[in-house]
Amino acid sequence: MVSYLREIVLKLVEVKKIYRVDGVETMALRGVDLEVYRGDFVAIMGPSGSGKTTLLNMMGLLDKPTSGKVYVDGVDVTMLGDREMAEIRNKKIGFVFQQFNLVNRLSVLENIELPLIPRRIPRKKRLEMVKSALLKVGGELSWLNKKPTQLSGGQQQRVAIARAIVGNPEIVLADEPTGNLDSASAKIIMETFIELNKAGHTIIVVTHDPEIAACAEKVYLLRDGVIVGELSLDKSKCKAY
Repeated sequence: MVSYLREIVLKLVEVKKIYRVDGVETMALRGVDLEVYRGDFVAIMGPSGSGKTTLLNMMGLLDKPTSGKVYVDGVDVTMLGDREMAEIRNKKIGFVFQQFNLVNRLSVLENIELPLIPRRIPRKKRLEMVKSALLKVGGELSWLNKKPTQLSGGQQQRVAIARAIVGNPEIVLADEPTGNLDSASAKIIMETFIELNKAGHTIIVVTHDPEIAACAEKVYLLRDGVIVGELSLDKSKCKAY
């Protein structure tokens, strides 16, 4: 989905990330430049070890770059403190992970409402938002009182996506969101992302699977910590079609 105003919602400038462990340095990102416009559906492809997850962590404000700048809605978040970054992350960014990252001791309802707790939204309103998010991703209200372990992998991932969008974030980041799913479930998940994008969410998916990346409007190739180019994939190969 292309934004009419072509506003840049996320921008990375010369982002580098170096990890230091026991005196050994590993450069995970070597100077990434990237602009994502509001309403984009972007896929970032690359082999294992190319820096995909590190890049997603930079975009999602889960980590700070060693050098370079990250802008969210024009704000240089690398200059912010942890509390300010957490506030932007909670309001503007939703996360979907390969391992679902659901809390098994909590119900589906409690899992989805977690991002709303810091906002001090009244419980009745939270319940309405949870139901709306779950239905939006093709889930069923009968899941609300179940534990995640009572659901299939595809159902758990839909719950995870509902949690990611319950606060209506501008940006949804997904790290290998179909990596643990069978083909039928992967198709449903990608259909969900396409519908979320049509509804106005900016979607960024990290994947090594060309059939997942083909669902995006823009596909970038990350290799050895650098974006080396934009790919043109056959959209008919998208798992959602």
